[in-house]
Amino acid sequence: MAPERKKKKWFHKLRTSYRLVFLNESTFEERFSVRLTRILVITTLLSLVVLFITLTFFVIAYTPLKEYIPGYPDVKQKKELYKLNKTIDSLIVDVKVKNVYLENIKRIIDNKPPLTKDSVMALNKPIDYDTIEDNKSKQDSLLRASFENQAKFNLFFPETEAPNIISGNVLIQSQNFFKPLDGIITSPFNPMEKHYGIDIVASHNEAVKAVLDGTVILSSWTLETGYVILLQHKGNILSVYKHCATLLKQEGELVKAGEPIAIAGNSGEDTSGPHLHFELWYNGSPVNPVNYINFN
Repeated sequence: MAPERKKKKWFHKLRTSYRLVFLNESTFEERFSVRLTRILVITTLLSLVVLFITLTFFVIAYTPLKEYIPGYPDVKQKKELYKLNKTIDSLIVDVKVKNVYLENIKRIIDNKPPLTKDSVMALNKPIDYDTIEDNKSKQDSLLRASFENQAKFNLFFPETEAPNIISGNVLIQSQNFFKPLDGIITSPFNPMEKHYGIDIVASHNEAVKAVLDGTVILSSWTLETGYVILLQHKGNILSVYKHCATLLKQEGELVKAGEPIAIAGNSGEDTSGPHLHFELWYNGSPVNPVNYINFN
């Protein structure tokens, strides 16, 4: 019985009438009064909220005010985009028609029959790239790897000689090298210890010379090797000169064999005294300079 009474009491309170009276503050004269109930107030507020939401939706959806909402696309841009899409479609169709026209002219000149409707449809059929398979043989892969490794560090191939795809030192053996520096070799070529060149000790401020005609591809300074200069020569040959005191050539300059390109020194952290670290590379691999240059 108690819960039923509470329920009736709650429902009775919603339906209980109240009177809202507006009085004159000075004379206490009743000017206006309204009879209200709690359920009527709640219903009125909910109706106003729904009406406000509906009006806001229609104002935003059907008036230019929606353009002021951040992130909402501009109507003019949509129209321009639609026109551009139609224009692109028309241009694509026009290009296809002209391509068929030109192809038919070529066929007529070559005494071939013109394209039929079925052949035109086959030409315009989109390519399904998912069905294309790239089957490479083992021999093809080996040839590609060999060629890419040999041409990896080269700027150009010699103009008068074809690139040597098969590994070998035929081209480098035919070159007449100039001695880069007059001095004593203190550290030989040892690729097992990652020493890909030779160290030459010479007099102070001795000129370092280019071993062949070539192009300067690097003229810079590094923390480990100090001042470094690299030359690209014909026949896929690179010469490297490290630990210089100063550089006499800039990147892009052409040099002749025997021309001074730097001054021997002691720059960089990986050095224990004045010397020149000289490297010779052929087809992307280091070679022993002593085998091709006379240092005696």
